[in-house]
Amino acid sequence: MSLPQNQSTAPKLPGIAAVHAGGVQSVLLTADGEVKTMPNDQVRMILHKKEALVCYAPFTCQKLGLEECVTFDVLELFAFVHPARFCLPTPQGLCHALGLDVPNDSEDIPFALFDVAGALLRDLQNDPYREKADPIKIARVMGLSGKGWVWAPYIFNALGQSYDPAERFHGKTALNIWKDLPEWAEDAPEPPPGHHGVSEKEARDRLGAILGTGAEDRPEQMRYATQVAAAFSPVDEDEEAHIVLADAGTGTGKTLGYLAPASVWAEKNQGSVWVSTFTKNLQRQIDQELDRIYPSPTLKETRTAIRKGRENYLCLLNLEELAAGSELAKHPINAIAAGIMTRWAAVTKDGDLSGADFPGWLINLLGYQHSSGLADRRGECIYSACDHYHRCFVERSVRKAKRAQIVVANHALVMIQSALGGTDLPGRYVFDEGHHIFDAADSAYAAHLTAQETRDLRRWILGGEGGRRSRARGLKRRVEDLIADDVEALRALDDIIMAASILPSDGWTRRLKDKSMQGACEHFLSAVYAQVMARSKDQVGGYSLETDTYPVIPEVIERAQGLEKDLKSIQKPMQRLIKIIKEKLEDDQGELEGDTRKRLDAVAQGLERRAIMTLGAWIGMLGDLQKGSHEDGFIDWMEIERIEGRAVDVGMYRHYTDPMKPFAASMQPFMQGMVVTSATLLDGSDDEAENWLVAQERSGASYLSAAPMRADFQSPFDYQKQTRIFVLQDVNKDDLGQVSGAYNALFQASKGGALGLFTAISRLRAVHEKLSGSLEQGGMNLYAQHIDAADTGTLVDMFREDQHACLLGTDAIRDGVDVPGDSLRLIVFDRVPWPRPTILHKARKDAFGGRRYDEMLTRLKLKQAFGRLIRRQSDQGVFVMLDSRLPSRLYGAFPKDAEVIKCGLHEAVSEIGSFFGSKI
Repeated sequence: MSLPQNQSTAPKLPGIAAVHAGGVQSVLLTADGEVKTMPNDQVRMILHKKEALVCYAPFTCQKLGLEECVTFDVLELFAFVHPARFCLPTPQGLCHALGLDVPNDSEDIPFALFDVAGALLRDLQNDPYREKADPIKIARVMGLSGKGWVWAPYIFNALGQSYDPAERFHGKTALNIWKDLPEWAEDAPEPPPGHHGVSEKEARDRLGAILGTGAEDRPEQMRYATQVAAAFSPVDEDEEAHIVLADAGTGTGKTLGYLAPASVWAEKNQGSVWVSTFTKNLQRQIDQELDRIYPSPTLKETRTAIRKGRENYLCLLNLEELAAGSELAKHPINAIAAGIMTRWAAVTKDGDLSGADFPGWLINLLGYQHSSGLADRRGECIYSACDHYHRCFVERSVRKAKRAQIVVANHALVMIQSALGGTDLPGRYVFDEGHHIFDAADSAYAAHLTAQETRDLRRWILGGEGGRRSRARGLKRRVEDLIADDVEALRALDDIIMAASILPSDGWTRRLKDKSMQGACEHFLSAVYAQVMARSKDQVGGYSLETDTYPVIPEVIERAQGLEKDLKSIQKPMQRLIKIIKEKLEDDQGELEGDTRKRLDAVAQGLERRAIMTLGAWIGMLGDLQKGSHEDGFIDWMEIERIEGRAVDVGMYRHYTDPMKPFAASMQPFMQGMVVTSATLLDGSDDEAENWLVAQERSGASYLSAAPMRADFQSPFDYQKQTRIFVLQDVNKDDLGQVSGAYNALFQASKGGALGLFTAISRLRAVHEKLSGSLEQGGMNLYAQHIDAADTGTLVDMFREDQHACLLGTDAIRDGVDVPGDSLRLIVFDRVPWPRPTILHKARKDAFGGRRYDEMLTRLKLKQAFGRLIRRQSDQGVFVMLDSRLPSRLYGAFPKDAEVIKCGLHEAVSEIGSFFGSKI
């Protein structure tokens, strides 16, 4: 569609106020053109039930204290006009992305919002995606007959059409973009890889070729590449893999260091190497580094793949169902989300809802249910029975990974795949962020007999219930047509569905509170709740409550007997159905179509996973309860999980004392070579043998090889020159008034670029309340995890782009921040991050050396936090610990050439100013 000749290129803009909200004050541009700076509570009163132009509505409304407001959100408009394109969710970020002048003064920001809106509507006039996702059709659906998206009439105007709110439409038809998506095709199975090793010279040559002439000299990086090449040697003995543990200091260049030999091995042997990470940030970084190995986009597309669990990808059937219900939706957000997600689905590279082309802020804009919640997160896929099967993003990803030479995955996926038999896994691995393997395995191999877990199993079996509209697809819908001619299979299916009624449904929290439980599972959980409440302390606080499982109160044992019987009544027909399906596949004489076979196999795997791994574990836990003890090697406890004092889950928990045992057992059958690497693989103990013992314990190497190869590589940074470390002696860490004052003084001294780390959310909230006004007056934006209406990744992105911003956070921030340069120049820790004394921690402390275990975990946390500071040769950074009780035996967390200075707040503030000097 082209614009009429007489159509103006200057689109119509809404004649309303514009507002930019700060932590305490906001800048308001009235509809009359007057600029006012006033407290947020006054702006809140002015905007009550009135329209306003804003950027990032959830973030703005949260700052103003508005629970609901009518906004023209330019960020929402950006997501519509430029789908699958990232920008910072700030006025400055939008201006930068659109090539507009970036406002330097807060009073200019409301004017910039109008500039952004105009630029976006003009961009829409040259929309390159019009053929894939017609903006007129989609905007009409989003408009909901004039009661929906406020931008709809302006979209029409920009494209030279008149908006008629009375015009009828059909949402599913208007949003039907899936018909034009590319289809994947089947390929012949890949042959098994060769067994040729990688020589040290080959590793060095490949790394040299990647870096090119004139690259920065990094001798440690070259040594690193030659050492890790040993993991790619041919295996000479059965079940004796080549394991390399490589501790590589920040700045070593380990990513290219291991990609060099990995790519050589993959090419020589026509095989696959999986690179596993813990954070999405590192996964994206590795993907970027692969551009240097495969500079041709076509070559990179064929030789590399990003492999994630299916819960990360958009389900087209879920999107279709959202689109179909959009015209009847009671709330406008349903139709708005359907339109924006449809535009995104039409142009996304891979449908990855956690990938680089899906902005994290979309989740906050549209809500989880209408964004990330559109993935298949509960195993409800119907595979080839789905009309979109041959366009499915998940299936495309799986097939691409099978042909790729370098596959970038994550720890959780590798562990789940290995636990299920490892059919898709190769023999060679690089585990980057190796210090997280223990925690990832702890989660992957645990069993939780809780309200949430049992409710999820009920939903997986029964689907949506109660007559409400739901995208949940039950087992019957997924399986029935496959076994329609098999009476025994249908009977087993009916038995599963009938037995599942004992599992909790929605509303379990209210029923437990009212003592009106339904089914054996809720009665058991109620008894567990009673045991926890009877034995736990600190019930007034907002934290979770827990207690030892043994000795068990009589009511729990009584309820466990009934629940064990009922769970077996679900498990047994599941096992019968698994057997029938497997026999159907084994007896097939070529009568079943290929897609039907794959679908049957997928159903069998899903049933097997739940019958053996889930139900089997729960039944074992209940049996142990009745015996009065559990097997060695496990830790059991009961817990009420609470968020801000509100119970969100309750049940019995079982973890391995050492989760590296099941990890190694599941990986060993096909493991041939593994590199485990990290900048914090060693915890920094003074005893070198102790250091390597930690690395082996927490990587599983001790179970996979009798003699793993060990190597450490020093950081190239001059920490004595580039850093300062202060331990303050005159701040009472238990007085949050003093802690807040210290944060304020330190942040002011560095003029921002500061990260505040907290050991508890309650402490973070208290400090944030006292800091926001003071920092804002000093021209510094303050962002905070658990407070601001933005996900962690978005907060880090906003912090990274503002050299004078400050960010407060907890563990997730500490592990996920990658901010080189001046945007991060100060880290302040509120107190020594000792492990929380939970039942799980107590048992592991006993198993792994008592105080040694506590100190190891604490050193690793400090080491990881300090590692965020210096990322480049030109960086400077200061680390401050507010807790005077930091023991000197934990100083090993810091580089050996970095001096730890004990001093008072006044001296630290003065030294920070002198250290940074004119740089800030």
